[in-house]
Amino acid sequence: MLRFLRQQFVRWLLLLGVSEFLLLAAALNLATYLRFFLSPDDLATYATALPQRSLLFAGVVFVTMAALGQYRAHLRSSWIGLVARQALGFGMGGLALVVVFYLLPQAYLGRGVLGMALLIGFVLLAAFRTLFMRLVEVDAFKRRVLILGAGQRAGQIHNRMRRRADRRGFFVVGYIRGCHEESVVPDDYILHRTGSLRELCRRQQVDEIVVGVDDRRGNLPMDDLLDCRQAGVTVTDLTTFVERESGRVQLNLLDPSWLVFSGGFNATPLNLLLKRGFDVVMATGMILVLWPLMLLTALAIRLESGKGQPILYRQERVGEHGRTFWLYKFRSMRTDAEMDGVARWATKNDDRVTRVGRVCRKLRFDELPQLWNVLKGEMSIVGPRPERPQFVADLAIKIRYYGLRHSLKPGLAGWAQLSYPYGASEEDAAEKLKYDLFYVKNHNLFLDLVILVETFEIVLFGRGAR
Repeated sequence: MLRFLRQQFVRWLLLLGVSEFLLLAAALNLATYLRFFLSPDDLATYATALPQRSLLFAGVVFVTMAALGQYRAHLRSSWIGLVARQALGFGMGGLALVVVFYLLPQAYLGRGVLGMALLIGFVLLAAFRTLFMRLVEVDAFKRRVLILGAGQRAGQIHNRMRRRADRRGFFVVGYIRGCHEESVVPDDYILHRTGSLRELCRRQQVDEIVVGVDDRRGNLPMDDLLDCRQAGVTVTDLTTFVERESGRVQLNLLDPSWLVFSGGFNATPLNLLLKRGFDVVMATGMILVLWPLMLLTALAIRLESGKGQPILYRQERVGEHGRTFWLYKFRSMRTDAEMDGVARWATKNDDRVTRVGRVCRKLRFDELPQLWNVLKGEMSIVGPRPERPQFVADLAIKIRYYGLRHSLKPGLAGWAQLSYPYGASEEDAAEKLKYDLFYVKNHNLFLDLVILVETFEIVLFGRGAR
């Protein structure tokens, strides 16, 4: 039974989803009784269709929560981020229910009942999820992984995925040293085969084998791996495993054949059309909502700098397929910041930043004019952040696969900005490329929504800005 619960698409996410769905249904029942417990006749009348209304309420809120990524297996988020996403999910669920009530009047819930149900449900789910996330840290509920290899490649799981968050979904039962392979993994973690690989997997209750030997040529026990596959054990390449569990593409594990034959890069005309529609709708909506803030920002820049000083700043950036475009920002630096014409990375406590500019950068207000770039089709709402041509020309020579990040339009928000702190060096650019490639390879509207919600959290708490 435990092995069944640990399977990739079932395990603890199934239990979490079912439990929260039932809690949402219970929240509506509790709200109904609290609302009408002083009026038995009204309660009896209202309770006749309560099971159907409970399922409808739970279903709509559950779908909005799922749409915002609350049931993603590998979502990296702080506790505040999870609560913020849950609050947004309940808000969207409440609006969706209003639409449903308009289309199905017989399903109508009174404003008092609906408001109480949303509040009770929010508290119940927040408390339950807090307890549940502690429970899933128990190794018995994690996917049990056996690493085939103990050299430099396999050792990266031991050396670079030490954090609890990195191993939330799996537990490493041990490593098996490959033929003629020098081990970099401590001996305590090495398993010694005394029989077949299938027998070892049975004894250790292994759910997945990750193939990470340094040299595959003639060193892979293909018959044993096929035997394990027939026994229901998943066999995964190390590069795919790291990508799936860490949300990044590890460059030093990468080879062209993996990029060609692995999944992703789903840039079909339909997907690109959906992404463009999403960009236009989001950019238009954000302009309609944020224009007062943009006006106040422009006024603050004018008051600080005086007449004759530019409010907007135009800078050349590299976009889709390496084409350059002019990116617009609210000016946050002095007009003489680069009088010598040399492009420079922004630094911490950069003395070129103005007082208004420092606030704008902290709250990301300086990026708002880029909504115009989105409407023009030069940028997307979500994508790799655009870099300056001078930096791109240099980085493309020094960092392998750097040009792949330009296969999509650059974005206002990005996966790398969520997953890696602000970077202003070649080393940081290489680290951020790992996350950019993950997004380029796995992008879809669902991931875009998750990134947007996470970005709101960063803006609210000012993380990562310079």
